[in-house]
Amino acid sequence: MDRNQKYVITAETLLRAYAAGVFPMAETRESKDLFWVDPEERGIFPLGGLKISRSLYKTIRQKKFDVTVDHDFNAVMEKCAESTEDRPDTWMNEDVFRLYNELFEMGCAHSVECWQEGELVGGLYGVSLGGAFFGESMFSRRSNASKVALAHLAARLRLSGFLLLDTQFITDHLASLGAIEIPRRTYHLMLDEALQVLNVSFYSDPTEEELSSELESMFLQSRTQTS
Repeated sequence: MDRNQKYVITAETLLRAYAAGVFPMAETRESKDLFWVDPEERGIFPLGGLKISRSLYKTIRQKKFDVTVDHDFNAVMEKCAESTEDRPDTWMNEDVFRLYNELFEMGCAHSVECWQEGELVGGLYGVSLGGAFFGESMFSRRSNASKVALAHLAARLRLSGFLLLDTQFITDHLASLGAIEIPRRTYHLMLDEALQVLNVSFYSDPTEEELSSELESMFLQSRTQTS
């Protein structure tokens, strides 16, 4: 092989990396290379521990957003990569867009979208493998939009029988919603257990009754934990 030839990461390589507990990032949108990350402390959402406030649950019940799943995956990625005051640049380069769109076409990546009057105003995307879901990025252009998307994601994962919702890193925002940090070794043990669940598939289209019931259950569970 030519020493100057770039090694091209494939979607299959990416799935193997997730199964080994590592994920890719780029330094900036313009970066030509990706690097692999395996944090010493890993952020996760316990699927029974998502904090849904009364105001958030009211927003969900009032259906202030039209929530869809896998409706516009690439648009969600583009929104997640947009510059903001808090984050002028992004870790998502062209290889990231290529790889995750390939995973989406393979049925291994999913997006949750929140819409208002036909405008995409919030959402998230991530990778599904076995009984694990690896959250990659989220965005919000309206108050509570990303929180509603996260609640809908968690409800679908619970209905599907998933065991692990990985957030990679933890922020104050994620911590306020119930995310916690665990040591790398603990994470890998949890990941190994989740990957053993072979009869799980991402439940993207539950009935309205199923989804409403699960969201209510999550809210009541959240109230019990904080009371």
